[in-house]
Amino acid sequence: MRLALIGAGRIGKVHADSICAHPQIELAAVVDACAQNAEVLARKYSSVVRRVDDVFADAEIDAVLIASSTSTHIDYLERAAAAGKAVLCEKPIALDLAASERSAQTIADSGVHCALAFNRRHDPQYGALKQALASGRIGNLEVLSFTSRDPAPPPADYLAGSGGIFRDMMIHDFDMARWLLDEPIATLHATGSCLVDPAIAEVGDVDTAVVVMTTVSGRLCTISVSRRACFGYDQRIEAFGSGGMLQAENETDTRLKIIGTQGQLEEPPKWFFLERYAEAYRGELDDFYRSWKEGRVPRATIDDGVEALRLADAAQRSLEEECVIRFA
Repeated sequence: MRLALIGAGRIGKVHADSICAHPQIELAAVVDACAQNAEVLARKYSSVVRRVDDVFADAEIDAVLIASSTSTHIDYLERAAAAGKAVLCEKPIALDLAASERSAQTIADSGVHCALAFNRRHDPQYGALKQALASGRIGNLEVLSFTSRDPAPPPADYLAGSGGIFRDMMIHDFDMARWLLDEPIATLHATGSCLVDPAIAEVGDVDTAVVVMTTVSGRLCTISVSRRACFGYDQRIEAFGSGGMLQAENETDTRLKIIGTQGQLEEPPKWFFLERYAEAYRGELDDFYRSWKEGRVPRATIDDGVEALRLADAAQRSLEEECVIRFA
């Protein structure tokens, strides 16, 4: 696969590492609105800087990876569809649900291979949890609980255009909930506060939030998120069932545990998503390549992106209106 990377910022650099580590993928071009960013990344990985128009016009480029700002995603998705290029797109598709639905339909009509970058579906721990659930290791799943906390909040100027905590941060947890519960959501209730940084409230957002959902069969799911965890990147999942419990724990550098007469000591969690999900990003890219090569559906599709955004929108409405959202 000859792949062009659109976006050379922080997440673009993560994807560039994965691309260049993959034996079957060539980084054919780097595109960025900031020429300097593109040049630095292209030079590091022995690639070339191209204009975005030239990338879509180049018949020798098989695929594009969209890692640019959210506001550009739909335009590039639709241009990829028109050019017949496979596409892996960062989340969210857009901050607007109706526009995301239209884009998903455009992709479906074009028939191009498209995956959405919900990297957590490719994390080894979470994959093992999913497999254990599917095999009935804990009987019938009854309660699913997520804890998701960043080590520190992002800058206020980023938050102002992020779409809010549900669309920007919790959207990963909404996708994981859908993937693990494997049945439609019936109700959703969200609550939130600004407890970390008053500047976040000034841009109309919260920094601490909890969502409770029920599925059509009555299963319960809770998601607790915060923009601050002083000890590192806190990422845990617990699945409780009729026959037991599954837990996906925080990753540390070595998982070493010291036990002595004064008690028990463990390493802190890895500091941020770049370290915690490094293996998941590689798995995500490999699934994109293999599903393209084999002509099968990728693990996370653009439709999954639409449905996660639908839940994020519902959470925002629930918070603002102080109500329970019921899905038809």
